Order: sequence, then C-alpha cells, then structure tokens
Amino acid sequence: MKRTARAFWLSSPGHGEIRDLALPDPADGEVVVRSLYSGVSRGTETLVFRGGVPESQHAAMRAPFQEGDFPGPVKYGYLNVGVVEEGPRDLVGRTVFCLYPHQTRYVVPVDAVTVVPANVPAERAVLAGTVETAVNALWDAAPLVGDRIAVVGGGMVGSSVAALLARFPGARVQLVDADPGRAKTAEALGVDFAAPEDARGDCDLVVHASASEQGLARSLELLRAEGTVLELSWYGDRQVSLPLGEAFHSRRLSIRSSQVGTVSPRRANRTYADRLAVALELLADPALDALVTGESAFEELPEVLPQLASGQIPALCHRVRYPDPGRGV
Repeated sequence: MKRTARAFWLSSPGHGEIRDLALPDPADGEVVVRSLYSGVSRGTETLVFRGGVPESQHAAMRAPFQEGDFPGPVKYGYLNVGVVEEGPRDLVGRTVFCLYPHQTRYVVPVDAVTVVPANVPAERAVLAGTVETAVNALWDAAPLVGDRIAVVGGGMVGSSVAALLARFPGARVQLVDADPGRAKTAEALGVDFAAPEDARGDCDLVVHASASEQGLARSLELLRAEGTVLELSWYGDRQVSLPLGEAFHSRRLSIRSSQVGTVSPRRANRTYADRLAVALELLADPALDALVTGESAFEELPEVLPQLASGQIPALCHRVRYPDPGRGV
C-alpha cells in the first residue's frame, strides 16, 4: 500500500510551502502516525522561520526529526499529537505525542512516541513539549516552599513555568510582561500579574523567558541579595548586554542557564522519557488550555507562519488542525 503525506517546509527564510511526499513502509519496531494536531511555539519556530539561527548553533538547534538544514530549506517542528495507524497491537488506535514537525502522517520508531493519558485531550497534548521545558527548568531551579518568585516573560515557555509554579506550596508567584493582555493568561493560570515597572521585588528566584536584554536586566533588579535568575531565553543570533557592574557583585547575584536538550543534572536518575511522561501527566489540568491562543488548518500554515512571526497574529501556542481520514491528506 502506497502511503502519502504532506509536510510544511521552510523553503527560505520568511517563506513556507506544503510539499507532497511518499512515506516509507514501517519496519519492525516502527509506527505509522496520522497527525491530529501540531503546535507552533511562537518563540523558537518564528526565529527559525525568519532565519535567525546562528551558524554556530545549527547542530544544537536541530529538532529530532528535522529534515534539511538551517536557514533552509528545512522541515522543522516538535509538537505533534496523532493516532497510531500501524504498529504494535498495543499502540494501534492510541493517541500519542511525538517531537515531529508539521506533517499529516509519518513513520517513526516506537520509542519516539509517548502515549497521551486518557484524561488529557489531544488538543491540549500539543503543549507537552513546552511543559516538558518548564519541568526541566524547575528541576534546574529547585524552588523551595514559600519562595518569592517572578517569571519575567509571559510567552509560551514563561507561562508554562508560571502554571507549574502556581501549584507550588506557599510560593508567591508573579508573571511579569510588558503586554497587559498577558494578565488574562496569568489569571487563568492562577498567578498574579504585573507590568515590568510594577513587579514585586525581593525575589528568591526569577525565571527569565522574555528573550530580551531589558527583561534580563529587570530580572536581576527583582532579586534579593544572593538570589538567582534562571535564564530560559534563547537569543539566536542577537548579542545581549547586561548590567554586571552596579550591585551585581556586592549583592552576590547569580545567573544560571537551563536548556531542555539536557535533563537537569539535579535529576540525573531521570530520563528524557521520564520527563515527558511527567509533562503529559501535568496536562490533565484544564487551566493549561489558556496557553493555546489560536488555531488554523494545516493547509493555512504558509500564510499563518509569516503572521505569527510578525506578531500580526498574537500567540502563545498556535494549534494546527489536520484533516480527518475521510477527507484524505
């Protein structure tokens, strides 16, 4: 049986297209997955879309099932939820999450898919990759009960971190963003909100995810003495200046990086699969639906991605909807 699919490709920076392709026959230990939904993470994917991945980071930024190379042509993405059509009997018909690009159907090894829990809707499960980033960040940060915490940057990653911290016992959590529209997101997630100039200081921990040097500088200002900024932003090809003079040394402040490509050494006994399983379990919370801010059909991606990249379509996670089997691929 000939299997076909359609995939979204970045043909060149700022320009995308949908391509037809033939799928290989699945080998032993592989599954055929039909996509139900995928997600566009506005921060990373729009940076890729505009061609902003520096040459020095081409290898580090590769997605697990990426085809092509930066800056393009490249098939890129990592938030996909689908149903297994062929494979081991215990997986056929199951809804799974996979770090796969935007494609209607695909073939991957069995160990590349994770079964979505029955209490997590497929529509919400597209957030698994970003919530996994938030899980790793909190493993790195290791907040304590009663900590005073600010999350600077209310994008998809920052809001995911704030959502998990909202469950943390006794913590004072505030989401900080220059966009007043993020106040509704914060309310839905159960945390306070403030503009940067109004944010509460004396923080034990600040998680920075605004991808701006102004946000990072403000994060340092919000710390108490000997406090820590956990840096989640990735700046691509941009240079960042920081005020490391002034009171940085006298107040003994710290900046630590966190990157989802490595499981936090503080959880060295956990695997990537363990971390993703935790993220999927956390997605049982319907409050996380607030992180999905728009939806469009797969066929519309060539027009939608430029609008997401320019900010014409404001978004945290933009969900992509795939056609049902009756309409074909």
